[in-house]
Amino acid sequence: MSSGARIRTDGWRGYESLKAEGYEHLVVGPKDLNIAHLVAALLKRWLLGTYQGAVKPAQLDYYLDEYTFRFNRRKSAARGKLFYRLVQQAVITKPILGREIIGGNSPADHTVHAILDAPF
Repeated sequence: MSSGARIRTDGWRGYESLKAEGYEHLVVGPKDLNIAHLVAALLKRWLLGTYQGAVKPAQLDYYLDEYTFRFNRRKSAARGKLFYRLVQQAVITKPILGREIIGGNSPADHTVHAILDAPF
């Protein structure tokens, strides 16, 4: 998040340092966070159900991308279009090498040996 970003949270005291770190902190009521809590609960359930708890922090960005893709299309009336859009994204998106996936969005610092031994 960029400095000055507006962050809405509940009143937990752990968020008190946000203002000192350059963020605009707004405390909202629990009713305003219902959707955020729902999405977080669905994400946790999806990660546990799909990946059986084998989620690696270094790959979390990719898991979140997949979840976002699925969540945004969960009520799609044209289910066939889902596959079409997935293929369309695959064609226009730059390929991601295995060594990039292992390290998430951080620079690749893994050896070839580590990549070849990766469990995927």
